[in-house]
Amino acid sequence: MASPSTRGQRRTAALLLSPFLGLFAVVTLAPLAYAGWLSLFTTRTSGLGFGGTESVFAGWDNYVHALSDPEFRDGFLVIAAYCAVYIPLMIGGALALALLLDTGLAKARSFFQLALFLPHAVPGLIAALIWVYLYTPGLSPVIDLLASGGLDINFLSADNAVFSAANIAVWEWTGYNMVIFYAALQAVPRETLDAAKVDGAGALRTALSIKVPMIRPAVALSVLFTVIGSIQLFTEPKVIYNASSAIGSSFTPNMYVQTAAFQNNDFGLAAAASLLIALFAAVLSFAVTRFSRRGSKS
Repeated sequence: MASPSTRGQRRTAALLLSPFLGLFAVVTLAPLAYAGWLSLFTTRTSGLGFGGTESVFAGWDNYVHALSDPEFRDGFLVIAAYCAVYIPLMIGGALALALLLDTGLAKARSFFQLALFLPHAVPGLIAALIWVYLYTPGLSPVIDLLASGGLDINFLSADNAVFSAANIAVWEWTGYNMVIFYAALQAVPRETLDAAKVDGAGALRTALSIKVPMIRPAVALSVLFTVIGSIQLFTEPKVIYNASSAIGSSFTPNMYVQTAAFQNNDFGLAAAASLLIALFAAVLSFAVTRFSRRGSKS
């Protein structure tokens, strides 16, 4: 039987956690439950299209429809290609910049941290619009400069849309993750670095053999958040789609959901697809977490 002090601690913990749990239930659990309810129904029109509409129970039909739709499945292939381009460039660039700022040769660290972080302060929609301007032939000085050198690149084409979207995200998120990695590097014991220097390790060897392994948890956490954010890819390709229409309106899974809900008015299908995306994100997050833990133990 728990002692009075233990019961008091439990009541205090429950009291302190109750605001978070209430907010979590309202903004997360309730919408998930409502989406699950919507996903079990579909809207049908009676009278050969001339009658009214009615909501009928569909069971798992919306989930089957989403999984059997090539547009929905192809959206995940787009996400995979996007991650293959975006994550190595962004994480690698952020880590390299953080290591450079952490060296004794780096000057004006505060200025470069601020300068590199500033792109993240620009809202994602504004950043996408700026880059689409730079991608648009006839408007972009970058396109004109490349054309003068004999390079004719259509950044808004379907073949280059993934790379164009990844470039926007790299520009926006590299500085943010660089600050995280740099903060983690400040926690590396200076005694360890001094011992490596005494043993004759150069700057590159120290960075790769000591600094990077010691900040692996921070890198793994950034990779996890980046993977989750990549699955939710929407803003950049949506702006590219509005600028050129070279890609489909269901280019990514989130765009598929938006098209189903607000263009086709099929909220049951949109809810089912949303829950499938959430499930995929949860499974992938679990896999990334397990992989990072296994790497930290080895």
